[in-house]
Amino acid sequence: MTSPMMLPERKQILVVDDEPNLRRVLSAQLARDGYDVHTAEDGAEGLQILNDNHIDLVITDLRMPKVDGMELLRRALKMDADLPVVMITAHGTVDNAVEALKTGAFDYVTKPFDQAEVRAVVKKALRTRDLAAAEATRPEHAVREARYGIIGKSPTILQVYAVIDRVADTPTTVLVTGESGTGKELVARALHENSARRERPFIKVNCAAIPRDLMESELFGYEKDAFTGAVAAKPGRFELANGGTLFLDEIGSIPLEIQVKVLRAIQEGELERVGGIGTIRVDVRLVAASNSDLKKEVASGTFREDLFYRLNVVPIHLPPLRDREGDTLLLARHFIEKFDARLGKTVEGFEPDVERVLVTYPWPGNIRELENVIERAVLFCDAPKLRLDDLPPEIRGDRPAPPSVSPAQTTTPADGLKEQVKAAMSRLERELIVRALEQTRGNVTHAARLLKISRKGLQLKMKELGLRERDERTES
Repeated sequence: MTSPMMLPERKQILVVDDEPNLRRVLSAQLARDGYDVHTAEDGAEGLQILNDNHIDLVITDLRMPKVDGMELLRRALKMDADLPVVMITAHGTVDNAVEALKTGAFDYVTKPFDQAEVRAVVKKALRTRDLAAAEATRPEHAVREARYGIIGKSPTILQVYAVIDRVADTPTTVLVTGESGTGKELVARALHENSARRERPFIKVNCAAIPRDLMESELFGYEKDAFTGAVAAKPGRFELANGGTLFLDEIGSIPLEIQVKVLRAIQEGELERVGGIGTIRVDVRLVAASNSDLKKEVASGTFREDLFYRLNVVPIHLPPLRDREGDTLLLARHFIEKFDARLGKTVEGFEPDVERVLVTYPWPGNIRELENVIERAVLFCDAPKLRLDDLPPEIRGDRPAPPSVSPAQTTTPADGLKEQVKAAMSRLERELIVRALEQTRGNVTHAARLLKISRKGLQLKMKELGLRERDERTES
């Protein structure tokens, strides 16, 4: 579904390090790669930037004054559980970096770092964040009709609860299937957090986000000098998950030649790092997920049959939202409560005609699409309850109303297609920015967070659209 802002968006990266030279070099590289870069000289300043901006990725040193990298990591993940954090570490603190990975860091790079390695880690982290946006987020508010963090009481979801009850506290491998946005990661977390392994690491890997040539080293690690840029040995995700749970999302993306090593790691609990000669033993409970039909991939020869049967010991299928009778309204009410709290709103529910639309719309994007629609509706709702007009036209099933235009923005049939599209985009951008500023009483920082762009980006867009004078309002 198209983002409601519809602005060209550059990814926002925060670099936190107390070494000015490192900040300067890393910022220059990232800027050349097309990212907007924020910098901070310690964790305290970094947390303030995180609070004031929509940051997509954090790159931070481990050892810093005031607030160190580990504390920044913990507090950043409390602010946004899906925010990828990459740690920078010297050779002598690699053990600390591994501990950071177990705490929730996405990855780490060692000083002196290789530019190609940093570029690959950044691309992988941002790709993983984008893919995570296709899955349902973990509920932040408990509701009565919820178990294991999963909201629903339809017969199909009750069956999912029953399987989790039975297999959570076992070492058995589980294969979770379902369309994108149905909440497969929620099931994986439920299996981990209700097992004896709950105090051990929960390591998640989105296999679709990893380039094919990096898959082996990502999963199994590598030894120093195993390839160009391998300046230090690095454990893979199987090692990091030792004693805990490894969640391999989109497992069908693993290349055929790597699948045999995955099978051995599951069956024998053994692996070798890339460039290594010693066997490493691991104790890992594996949960795999896929939104594709692995049986068809086995038949086509792109997925190993023996690995499929080893994964499919306990299958859990998550139904699409359209097949979960009664759950759509439960989830909608939950998301209204969630975004009331996040956006400072007091929306109490929805009108009867909205209820009818929510129930009859097929929700091809499943729970994530529903969440996005409710967030947008709550953001722009100025009544006690959501009304039909608060829903996007594509959800209501009608054509979008032509946007209001000012004389200066009017186009004529003589204008080319490019000019007409550009003018329409400008009108829509202006309308959305004005509504966000009205919603936040002119606070540009808060409006930027609502629109999910940087404050600087919003200021530039306001200047371009003739809205600069609004920036002069008090920003409390």
